[in-house]
Amino acid sequence: MASKKVALRKSSSKSFGGILAVVAIVGIAALGYVLSRPVKVVTLPVDIADATPSAIVRGDPNAPVTVIEFADFECPGCAQFALVTEPDVMSRLVDMGEVQFRFMDFPLDIHPNAPAAHNAAHCANEQGRFWEMHDAIFRSQGSWSTMATRNPKKVLETIAKNVGLDMGQWDDCFDSGRMLPQIAANRAEAIRLRVGSTPTFIVNGKLIQSSRIPTYDDIRQLVTQAKVEAMAAQSEASGKAVTSPTKTP
Repeated sequence: MASKKVALRKSSSKSFGGILAVVAIVGIAALGYVLSRPVKVVTLPVDIADATPSAIVRGDPNAPVTVIEFADFECPGCAQFALVTEPDVMSRLVDMGEVQFRFMDFPLDIHPNAPAAHNAAHCANEQGRFWEMHDAIFRSQGSWSTMATRNPKKVLETIAKNVGLDMGQWDDCFDSGRMLPQIAANRAEAIRLRVGSTPTFIVNGKLIQSSRIPTYDDIRQLVTQAKVEAMAAQSEASGKAVTSPTKTP
């Protein structure tokens, strides 16, 4: 009787071990399938003959200073600028009429998921919600970036819903790729201007490249300097004395 129980236990142990082996094999196979699936990468078109560079603009078109930012949505430094510095720039310079701010796309080759994020933001712009999407994409950078997912659209879709977009329109725009030539043209403009990194800024036509992310005070100083130079040029052209610029807050 005892020998039968021992034999039964051995048989059960072998069966359980066999089940674990099967589960392990199935798990490995499933993992292999997931990793072998094609990456859902949004790529920019090469033929952009019909597209011209065009920024997303915020601020008074008659502002004395224009600040252009070349940015990559997957760039950590761009996220730092967008979330830490830019709110003050917008509220204290742009919304006060001192600066017109222009956002230009420059998705870098080292960030494969960046074109998808730029596509998502431009599709939000079709509904007049670019800046809300811009901020939300940067806040969620760790969720959709190349290190986090092979399917950024799924995460970006959730972000678009939270922003309150018409999802039928946004989804159609995203999948059609109709905004990609524009993004590619903006990227080509950055390359033409020899922009070497992101974020990079052009202040009244002067290319500003720095090894660190600018603070609000840095931007304010650049704006004040640009205003002085613009007034000096205007004074020289008109023959009138230079007037000190209004103090920027």
